[in-house]
Amino acid sequence: MAAFDGAFERGCDGLEFDVRRTISGECVVCHNPRAGKFAVSRATRDQLKTLPSLEDVIRGYGHRGFLDIELKVRGLETAVLACLRQHPPEREYVISSFLPEVVLELKARSAVAPVGIICGKPSQLVAWRKLPVEYVIVNQSLVTRKLVQLVHGAARKIFVWTVNTRRAMLKFSGWGVDGIISDNAELLVDTLDGREPANPVSERKLRSAMRISSRLRLIAV
Repeated sequence: MAAFDGAFERGCDGLEFDVRRTISGECVVCHNPRAGKFAVSRATRDQLKTLPSLEDVIRGYGHRGFLDIELKVRGLETAVLACLRQHPPEREYVISSFLPEVVLELKARSAVAPVGIICGKPSQLVAWRKLPVEYVIVNQSLVTRKLVQLVHGAARKIFVWTVNTRRAMLKFSGWGVDGIISDNAELLVDTLDGREPANPVSERKLRSAMRISSRLRLIAV
């Protein structure tokens, strides 16, 4: 949770975080399948006391900025939607997943919850048009200016991940993506939130990018 606090203190607009399910059915926030010596899916909540719950994060940060809630496995859909109904975020959010079946299940259970498909490979990217999603969340290696135009032409939003260099941040901002996800929150904000750039030569590019992408979301992972 300290990392989440730090991201907002640095000026990020939102957070991206992963959700997994314990053996007893609780939703916990954890990127890796294991937490210490425990496999999350085989552990009880008592064995994972150091991990924040999904409820903790939504209650703590749903009023502070955009939440990208990534579901790492199947079987979380009902619990996540219930948590969001019980603690509705005051700001915008998206429930995202690499798994098309999770996306479809979410939409079957809620027509109003915004959903996103995550694409890390070309084979995953080809399916975005056929899925009922509001967000297409794409690995930076797959993002082109044409893809940004196609996604916007379909009235959807495009986020790009994980972007950790100034050059790439400026490029994608200039192309008009709707959100940039980075695990370098300080560099992301310094580059795209109007602060004085470290390299004076890039100042014109920075200002141009900010004019083009004035509604760009800066999201920490």
